Amino acid sequence: MPEAFDLIVIGAGPGGYVAAIRAAQLGMKVAVVDKRPTLGGTCLNIGCIPSKALLDSSELYAQAKQHFAQHGIGVGTLALDLNAMLARKDKVVKGLTDGVASLFKKHKITTFTGTARVAAPGKVAVKLATGDTTLETKSILLATGSEPAALPALRFDPKYIVTSTEALAFGKVPQQLLVVGGGYIGLELGSVWSRLGAKVTVLEFLPRLLPLTDGEVAKALHRSLEKQGLVFHLDTKVTGATFDDDQVIVKATTAGKEVQFTGDRVLVAVGRRPYTAGLGLKEVGVTVEERSGRVPVNENFQTNVAGIYAIGDLIEGPMLAHKAEDDGVACVERLAGKKTHVNYDTVPSVIYTWPEVAAVGLTEEQLKERNVEYRAGKFPFLANARARCLNETEGFVKILADARTDRVLGVHIIGPRASDLIAEAVTVLEFSGSAEDIARICHAHPTLSEAVREAALAVDRRTINI
Repeated sequence: MPEAFDLIVIGAGPGGYVAAIRAAQLGMKVAVVDKRPTLGGTCLNIGCIPSKALLDSSELYAQAKQHFAQHGIGVGTLALDLNAMLARKDKVVKGLTDGVASLFKKHKITTFTGTARVAAPGKVAVKLATGDTTLETKSILLATGSEPAALPALRFDPKYIVTSTEALAFGKVPQQLLVVGGGYIGLELGSVWSRLGAKVTVLEFLPRLLPLTDGEVAKALHRSLEKQGLVFHLDTKVTGATFDDDQVIVKATTAGKEVQFTGDRVLVAVGRRPYTAGLGLKEVGVTVEERSGRVPVNENFQTNVAGIYAIGDLIEGPMLAHKAEDDGVACVERLAGKKTHVNYDTVPSVIYTWPEVAAVGLTEEQLKERNVEYRAGKFPFLANARARCLNETEGFVKILADARTDRVLGVHIIGPRASDLIAEAVTVLEFSGSAEDIARICHAHPTLSEAVREAALAVDRRTINI
């Protein structure tokens, strides 16, 4: 007789493991199936966490190389130990994945390491190293996340033409790194290797970087990264690649002309696609959109097949770990009969370059497209006392508010620790707050957060420090 569960979660990434923990807290008997022996999915193993560890390490290296002297700090001869840097990254990853395993043990969640297939509603077939088994359950939650999108013109090669996974573990700093794609993944990893000494060239099909980011912010980041040494070619369509010894020659077209770029490594970072391979969804009748690869769900995260649910990157909404976490909690709480709330309009986005970029709500371009009358308030970090103390004065905070009601519609930050500063803006948007609300809140001095308050004051043209 197969072991029976209340909930089986397929995928142990941020959406899946958080859903499993919350379900266990609610009294459900839970199992999680994941193909990796370490929990945490793409985010903890080969995505968010290792990339941020390398971003922080490489930023410290860049600071020591270029900026410590301004603080009166001499470091003598600076040396890069890439192996030690990568080992630190792996240690950070292990600490967090081990932490998830501990939480599973604490909440008595059963883990199966193997590949899962939905055999039928209520049944999950699992291929384990020790053989096959079938699990029975009341509910199945699909939380398999996404995988790097491919370009037909560039076939992945484990050494030369790589995904973000391989770009997290280069054995040496590339002399010339070509990055295909000007989105956040390409810019973050391009920044890492540029700081460590690679000549980085970014090839972007569109006429601008970061098409979903506020245009003014995207331009500011473009300028900043150029000053840091990254080279950009926009309106450039990659058409193929050839190899010459240890070099990759990428062919492309721009302005109607054929051009070539040479590098010893090529990172393809053109987005991500929902991962549903091998799940058996078609066989059990679960609808999968052919073009996008997404799985349609209703307001309770249920697919068109009763008892089968989906969250995170598999469904509509931003492909972000924190969005998947909220999906997971909301889904299992609704299974338990609780009322829950998920608002995709207030999911923040962050780009961990330096300066950082963070945003929530609508961009100026979106407001104009929707014919919404708005007022904009902007404040530069150059006029912020804490930013000056840090010697990190690049960037600004921009707040967009409804011209009639003053309700905050969007907040866009480029600057130091934008990833942390955006939380205040998310709270205000979630509770339908106004720019005046932010302006009236006392912010500690001197802090970077004062720039948020000043931007709110700027909506009403009454900033204090400029």
